[in-house]
Amino acid sequence: MGDMDHLELRTEADTILAELVGDPGGSARLREDQWQAVAALVEERRRALVVQRTGWGKSAVYFVATALLRRRGAGPTVIISPLLALMRNQVESAARAGIQARTINSANPEEWETIYGEVERGETDVLLVSPERLNSVDFRDQVLPRLAATTGLLVVDEAHCISDWGHDFRPDYRRLRAMLAELPAGVPVLATTATANARVTADVAEQLGTGTGEALVLRGRLDRESLRLGVVQLPDAAHRLAWLAEHLDDLPGSGIVYTLTVAAAEEATAFLRQRGFKVASYTGKTENADRLQAEVDLKENRVKALVATSALGMGYDKPDLGFVVHLGSPSSPIAYYQQVGRAGRGVAHADVLLLPGREDEAIWRYFADTAFPPETQVRQTLAALTEAGRPLSVPALEAAVDLRRSRLESMLKVLDVDGAVKRVKGGWTATGAEWVYEADRYAWVAKQRAAEQQAMRDYASTSQCRMEFLRRQLDDEGAVPCGRCDNCAGAWADSAVSAEVLTGAAKELDRPGVEVEPRRMWPTGMPALGIDLKGRIPAKEQCATGRALGRLSDIGWGNRLRPLLAETAPDGPVPDDVLRAAVAVLADWARSPGGWASNTPDAAPRPVGVVAVPSLSRPQLVGSLAQGIAAVGRLPFLGTLTYTEPDGAHAARRSNSAQRLRALSGAFSVPEGVAGASGPVLLVDDYTDSGWTLAVAARLLRQAGSEQVLPLVLAAAG
Repeated sequence: MGDMDHLELRTEADTILAELVGDPGGSARLREDQWQAVAALVEERRRALVVQRTGWGKSAVYFVATALLRRRGAGPTVIISPLLALMRNQVESAARAGIQARTINSANPEEWETIYGEVERGETDVLLVSPERLNSVDFRDQVLPRLAATTGLLVVDEAHCISDWGHDFRPDYRRLRAMLAELPAGVPVLATTATANARVTADVAEQLGTGTGEALVLRGRLDRESLRLGVVQLPDAAHRLAWLAEHLDDLPGSGIVYTLTVAAAEEATAFLRQRGFKVASYTGKTENADRLQAEVDLKENRVKALVATSALGMGYDKPDLGFVVHLGSPSSPIAYYQQVGRAGRGVAHADVLLLPGREDEAIWRYFADTAFPPETQVRQTLAALTEAGRPLSVPALEAAVDLRRSRLESMLKVLDVDGAVKRVKGGWTATGAEWVYEADRYAWVAKQRAAEQQAMRDYASTSQCRMEFLRRQLDDEGAVPCGRCDNCAGAWADSAVSAEVLTGAAKELDRPGVEVEPRRMWPTGMPALGIDLKGRIPAKEQCATGRALGRLSDIGWGNRLRPLLAETAPDGPVPDDVLRAAVAVLADWARSPGGWASNTPDAAPRPVGVVAVPSLSRPQLVGSLAQGIAAVGRLPFLGTLTYTEPDGAHAARRSNSAQRLRALSGAFSVPEGVAGASGPVLLVDDYTDSGWTLAVAARLLRQAGSEQVLPLVLAAAG
């Protein structure tokens, strides 16, 4: 292309950009670094990896490139993007430039066939695809080859997810290797990320360039000149919640308050609303319609903040977001950089504050069950698939492999990419291909996770520039002191909280009581284990919806219960404050609609006694809890269920449902003093995770004559 053609292309690109930003005929121009990426894709048809800070304008590059390529007869652009929020924002942005964009994701399956037809007829310019679609058998075998043959530009958004060296590796992304290999010669590829250190950058670039020569890497400075970073050290969760209520109005504009868990997001949202703030909760448990409304409310400044987990992540785009506060520290500085990068994209100044907590590391450990499984379990899975001689579903595999479902699914996706298993109609099959367990690689990744956690401890305590610290974690060679953060320019966030607000926060966090839903279906595959249980649990054998003081993942009672229930904690009588809280939960339960003390026509019968679940590790704790509740409630303590295997052979913590139920099947018996209690009974235990201990114990009690079983535990998982 000659100089004149090059200049004309640049002019055309700038015109498209002006339409994208909603200012047709305006003065918007691509920056030189953006134009370099566009030219590489359109003029040179190259494969490029762009590593640039959040807010740099990566979407402008691929939408401008799409418009230019489409005008020159290229097929539609396919964008692999992990978050629905990003997809919604980008569809709206593309429409301004006359670019027809459609999405394929789990929220719109009823539209898929229509969209595929539009793509084939050339009516769609951009198809945004969620990465989990890449692991769908139908999509992979039928749709993906057609897309690879017709696409004019492939875009991989958040490309660090491709690399298992990265902080956010996602097995679904590994499917892209196959699509990259099948693209016709001359089809440009753009991979983008803001969170790739040197090792991840090299890994992704290598995968991009496979079979086509070296990929072009365009890496920019990762400073965010608009952000002012700070850390506020506070003694406990009540102080942090009180600080938030005291200082939220002082923060500029509207923003995001990130928490580490769903429970913490719900606690903080409830308290802030009590204090009169317009806030909304945004978590993985939030209904899709409510998420959409929350995104719009924040974008239009109808709320002061969204209180969110990482579910509000990479894709949300609000240029004038004024602040990001973390109520608890993420476990990775790279993930932290990514989340704080939501703020200050379109404003000159934005505030970023971290409020670390002593419970952060316990929460990191709780959610750390993501490492690739040991080789014995992987081989066990491959053997089970081979011996079956037919496809096995994940629930069916749970009966053969002692892995929690999420970890089993993740492992199968990796094995699928490695060619050892294949996803087919009806489940998974083994391919018989030789497979090597890369122990050194998995160990290195685990070591990297530990190093990231240490880096976050260091970030919270460093006296050096905080932005420079984050940039060095991302191997940004241009990292220098920012001159803006609390270490460079002096502390700018007041840590004081008033006694009145602190009292209110402590009261909110001290309020005990969450519901514990019962198990209603037996796991798949139990007959294959010699246990004749399948389908729905009969209503006459189920337990009722129970109660717990709190969840181990919350910042209220979770903080009190985690040390009490830790594996290394000594056994002993239930602490007085915990017993009082359990009694309060029981009293609230009794007075709730339909409760035995509700004085309503549908009031349930009063419990006739208390039964304890036996415990090998904490017999004093559980026993004293059950007897204390019986004494305060003036109920007879009927006794404790008996272990049929006192050596603990039944124990199977944090395994999948089938394995847990197999371990518990036949583990208990009902002693004579407990059998025959004809009315409802309270069933007391210390902790429930899978719910199967309560389900098995309740079934035995109901078979022994109990009219109903009401579980009461100290802590619930999640």
